Parts: sequence; structure tokens; C-alpha cells
Amino acid sequence: MKIKQSRGAWRTAIGALGAAAVGLTTVLLATASPAVPDVPAGDSAINGYRNVGYFAQWGVYGRDFHVKNLDTSGAASQLTHINYSFANIDHNTNKCFIANKAAQEGFPEGSGDAYADYGKTYTAANSVSGEADKWDQPLAGSFNQLKQLKAKYPHIKVMISIGGWTYSKYFSQAAKTDASRKALVSSCIDLYLKGNVPVIDGFGGPGTAAGIFDGIDIDWEWPGSPNGQANNLVDPVNDRGNFKLLLKEFRAQLNALQSQTGKHYLLSGFLPANQVDIDAGGWNDPELFNYFDFGNIQGYDLWGAWDLTKTGHQANLYDDPADTRTADKRFSVDKAVKLYTSKGINPAKLGIGLAAYGRGWTNVSTNTPWASGNLRAATGTYEAGNDDYWRIKNVGTGYYDPVAGAAWRYDGSTWWSYDNPQSIQAKADYIVAKGLGGGMWWELSGDRNNELISTLNAKLVAAPQGPVDANNPTDPTDPTDPTDPTDPTDPTDPTDPTDPTDPNDPGTYPAWNASTVYNGGDRVVHNGVVYQAGWWTQGETPGTTGEWGVWRVVPGGGTTDPGNPGNPGGPGDPGTTYPAWSSSAVYVGGDVVTHNGVNYRAAWWTQGETPGTTGEWGVWRVV
Repeated sequence: MKIKQSRGAWRTAIGALGAAAVGLTTVLLATASPAVPDVPAGDSAINGYRNVGYFAQWGVYGRDFHVKNLDTSGAASQLTHINYSFANIDHNTNKCFIANKAAQEGFPEGSGDAYADYGKTYTAANSVSGEADKWDQPLAGSFNQLKQLKAKYPHIKVMISIGGWTYSKYFSQAAKTDASRKALVSSCIDLYLKGNVPVIDGFGGPGTAAGIFDGIDIDWEWPGSPNGQANNLVDPVNDRGNFKLLLKEFRAQLNALQSQTGKHYLLSGFLPANQVDIDAGGWNDPELFNYFDFGNIQGYDLWGAWDLTKTGHQANLYDDPADTRTADKRFSVDKAVKLYTSKGINPAKLGIGLAAYGRGWTNVSTNTPWASGNLRAATGTYEAGNDDYWRIKNVGTGYYDPVAGAAWRYDGSTWWSYDNPQSIQAKADYIVAKGLGGGMWWELSGDRNNELISTLNAKLVAAPQGPVDANNPTDPTDPTDPTDPTDPTDPTDPTDPTDPTDPNDPGTYPAWNASTVYNGGDRVVHNGVVYQAGWWTQGETPGTTGEWGVWRVVPGGGTTDPGNPGNPGGPGDPGTTYPAWSSSAVYVGGDVVTHNGVNYRAAWWTQGETPGTTGEWGVWRVV
């Protein structure tokens, strides 16, 4: 099955699964129950179910989505596991590594984002703990924020996810021999579980990241199959056997570490839904689940705008009788689950993937699924044919098909397939009825207001006790709390799009003062423009430090609307002045440059990649 990447150069996806129907519903708020107790080392569950979410490393840039958002939205109290994505594999050493280098799709060599991982400093306002990072602390970034989140919500297990769409290229090579498998596994354990991250830009060092990660998530897309990224190394003869041996090596070394620490370390997997990929990698071999604690089956990207012949459901629970595609293209969540359970795999070890985003087409003439015509990929904020749930949830009119268990929206031209509260309720009922272990989200920033996650949580908490035995913590959500962040109209919720307070409004931040000390991440206003400090500074005037300097303009932080191309001061207006792109300059997510008369915004850290040449999956996006 064709596997399509999503969300910049990092989206993990499988591109072929089934039909369904769709609709609208109001958001369910979680029911009250006692606070989650401390959970011993090992798995985690709420009422016997897992609620797993992927946290995208790159979301701290353009999406402005940080670990604290999980706290303020209420999601942290309802999630059981967070998969931090993604870790890369070195093409020379076959080891996990961390670096600062932008990736291009198909060319992940040497790529990483240590800055987002543990170099980005946080202010008191955007830190989980409410305390600002200090200039001399060895660990900052999302790693430190996850550490703070775990201190506040001790039931959460944090996993490092290895691979994904872009970083699966060298899995086959690393799994090829006993020596290479041992090298990969020991390096990943050393970096992420023992916390021996390299010193980069003054952050890191031996043991500095210890205690953050509770296990490892394997996201190899896909062993033995050509359906991964086109440049992936694939051995169709040996990958299947080597994959099993790799998992066996992970479990052996994790168990060895357990014998030293007394803590059980988790091993999970991102499981394909396409039978071709399942067979190629042997994913439904019951022996694999002697090594996996659990796995999550991809339940999204079953269809998408990589195929412009017709619209269709990307996350349908069941087959759609109206699906006009050939039989080998008719995928569904239910079909995928049965490919595993029919082999004798314990349903409690399986979760189903849920979409916090939509797949869409435009130039569509009808609201009926499977429509053909002169279709084009719908306009997305970061990627054509893809957008976050919270951005599309009110587009046009919503529809739901209970036969297919699928939801969609249509505004007269654009057609979005997505998960909404109604489809999530149906999938929650399915999880309970089939004795499954829970659900998994790709990815958390798409449900930034915690509407979908709380819907799943409410259904599973109200269900009979689930099959996952992990000290069975209960749901800690308290709806009597007047600041309950699950209230979508709460004007104090900083992630609420209805909130009249604009975080980029110059009135939100203090005026720059020459005598004040600022740390990385601090924002100030100077001459009506919002600037953010890249590192510690004092006495350097914003607007005078140049492209290499400490102060960077915050996109949308001036007095104009950055999202309106008709606004003469917005970045979509060619008349707006931005610095010319330079091949030697370093740019981070949100930076805007001009090249050949066009304004571009960087989606993540980059250097030397020419705007206009990186394609729809690349770092530069026209604004």
C-alpha cells in the first residue's frame, strides 16, 4: 500500500485503508473520578485502557505546540503514554544519535533537532513547572518539559519513537547482523534510557536526560516492503527475519537494564494496517508480542489526496458498501485489527490509531464520498491535502456514516475526511467490544484543545474495566474545577482559538529594557514589534542584531495579521520587507525570508536549503 508522509518531512503514515462515513457531534467532557495514584514502573492505563499520543518534535516551531499545552488543555491527565517522535539512525554506525541538522525527505543522513529536544529554553509562562529555565542548566527543551510533566502526572509513560516515515531509511541496514543489531539497541538505550545525550551548544552531557523515557517505540516503515519512503533501504528477503531478531535484541537488552534498575522498560510498535506490509515484515507473528508490550495499529491515512482520482475516507472503522475502489484498496480499521487477532495475538496488546487531523481534496462537486472529478489536494496550513482537526472541525457541514463509522466535512468545494467526536465514540465502543487495549493519536498538536482525546477518555472511563493491568489508575479529570481546560469556551485557556487574547499581540509582552537580562525564549516588544530571544542577552537592542543575532522577529507579532494575505502588512503580501534568504544563514521554524520575489516561512531548523526547491514536503512554505 502506498504510504504517504504528512506534516512536513516527518509524518508517519501508511497510505491505503478504507471507507466509511462521517459526521458532527458535540464534545464529551470527561467524568469526574479520583486523582491518578502513583504508578509503579511498567505499563500505564486508565480504567484498564491505554490512551497513547505522539508528540511531534517539530511541533514547537510553526505549530507553537509545547508540552505545557498537554497540561493546560487537560490532555495530560487523560493520556497514559506519550511517544516522542522521532529518533534517527546513523547511516555509518547503525546507532541512534542526536544532532542539529535539518532533514529532507529521503535524505535523513545526520539529521536531528537537539535544539528542540534539550536546547530550547522556556520561560516561566510556557514551562510546565511555572519556573523559567536557567542559563546554566544542562537540560532544557522538550525533554526537560516532559520531565516536569511526568513529575506532575506520574502515571504518564514517555517513550522515544525510533524511525517514522523519514527516519526509517536505515533500519534494514542496522538490523542486518547480530553486531549491528546490538549496536543499534545499546546506543538507543544509552542515549534515551540512560540519558547520556551529547553536549550540543552547552546543553546535555552524561546522565542529563536520565529518567525521562520509560521505553522505546519502534516505528519501522516498513520492513521488507517497498511502501515506505522511496529512498529507504529494503531487503525483501531478509528484513522479516531480521526485524524479529531486532525486537528480540531490544527485549533482551531492556530486560538486562531492568535487572540493574528494577524497572520494567516498555517496548511498543507502530503496526501497519495493509496486509502487504504486515506480511512483508511478519508484523502479526505472535512471537513478536513476546517482545512488544503492546502495539498500535495504524487507523488513519487509509486514503488521501496523494490519489486525486476520488475522495474517500481516511479513517473509516468498517468497510463502506459505497466504496468504488478495487478490493485491494478497501481498507478499514476493523479489517486491520482482524489481521492481528486472527493470528492469536492478545487484543489487550493492540490499540487502534486515531486521527487528530484530516485528509482533504478541493474542487469537489458533491458531499458524497468517493466522488471523482478534476480534484486537487485541499489547501492545508503546513501541507497540501492535510490539516489539523482543530483547524477544519467547523469547515462547511459535517456528515457521519454509522455503517462505515466515518466522518467528513464539505463546504461546497473542499471535502475533508477526519475523526470527530462522533467517530471517536464509535471507535471507543469498538475498543471495548473487541477487548482491545486502547487507542493511539497521531499527533497531539492536532487536538490542541483536547476535544477528541477527552471524548475517547470519557467513553473508556465509563466502560467496564478494560484488559490492561497496570495498577488501574482512574481518570483524574475534575469537571468541578472552574479552570477546567476541557471547556472549549474557557477564555483563560491559551490554546482556545476563541480566546480574544492574541499571544502575538504586542500588548501581551513587556517592553524591551536595556538593563533587563533575557533568556532564550523570552519575548519583548520594541518599536511595536514582538521579538524572541535566542539565548541569554542583556543590552542588545532588538532590531539591530541582524540575522545571526540574539533577537528574532516573532511571525505575526507586529501590528498586522500574518494569516491574511490581503492585509498589506501580512507576510503573504510581496510588499512586506523580509531579509533575503542566505545559503549560509541558519533559520528556525517560523523565520520568514524573501527569495526570487516570494516570501517563504521555515517549518523547522534549516541551513542551505533553497526556498522554492524543497517541494511540498520540504522546509520552506510560501506565505
